[in-house]
Amino acid sequence: MAGVVLTIGGSDSGGGAGIQADIKTFSALGLHGTSAITAITAQNTLGVQRVFGLGPEVVYAQLRSITDDFSIATAKTGMLHSADIVAVVSRHLQETGIPLVLDPVIEAEAGGRLLRPDAVQAVKEQLMPLARVVTPNIFEAEALTEIPVRDIAGMKQAAYKIMEMGPGAVIIKGGHLDCTDLLMEGEDVSYLPGDRVAGGNHGVGCTFSAALTSYLALGNSLKDSAKKAKDFAREALRGSMNVGHGVGPVNQTSLLREEAKRLRALCDKQRRLTSH
Repeated sequence: MAGVVLTIGGSDSGGGAGIQADIKTFSALGLHGTSAITAITAQNTLGVQRVFGLGPEVVYAQLRSITDDFSIATAKTGMLHSADIVAVVSRHLQETGIPLVLDPVIEAEAGGRLLRPDAVQAVKEQLMPLARVVTPNIFEAEALTEIPVRDIAGMKQAAYKIMEMGPGAVIIKGGHLDCTDLLMEGEDVSYLPGDRVAGGNHGVGCTFSAALTSYLALGNSLKDSAKKAKDFAREALRGSMNVGHGVGPVNQTSLLREEAKRLRALCDKQRRLTSH
């Protein structure tokens, strides 16, 4: 039976981030993605123009429908928008016991607030203790802890503060520093170095957390999942698409396209050989 995963977050009308990025990532990694939409954004590569939050009863109806039918291996959250939605999501995850990857999305990469200020505290109190792992970037880590994150020392200090909120682990993404991520699981701390890659980065954070969710659902350890997700996000960024007039979206099918090109080249070579 195919693995099934769940994303709970906002819809990006520009197709670069949010639910759209998650579903594309799940599909590229061979999983079936389900989704509960929390908000609809009027969004493009230039930023977020409008946000239309859905009612908590609408979010709950989606979650109930999904878990009444599917066996969810792992879930992830992205944009949760309001404290009421956080409460509904938290309650449902407690009832179902689905492992959670918490991506504490606060602002869009292309610009625009996605989580109401009152919801930040709700995330810390209600979702953090349920999370298998939390995946903030340095700005989200600062917002959650009020600790400046300017270097590895700041990342480590913020990670300890986040761990006090109750998650099983935390990965602070260092893409806005030197591309080194910090993984803290219990008392163990490890660093995942990376290289800066040119390209549009709209949706790279969602893509990383969705890939992490996928690899965990496929049975990988957290550390291996983090490494593989980092590689996947890097290749998606490397293959980003130059569309729109702002920050280009990453391309989750970049590796698949390269493989398709390689296979086409092999087929062409075989045809040439057999024609002589």
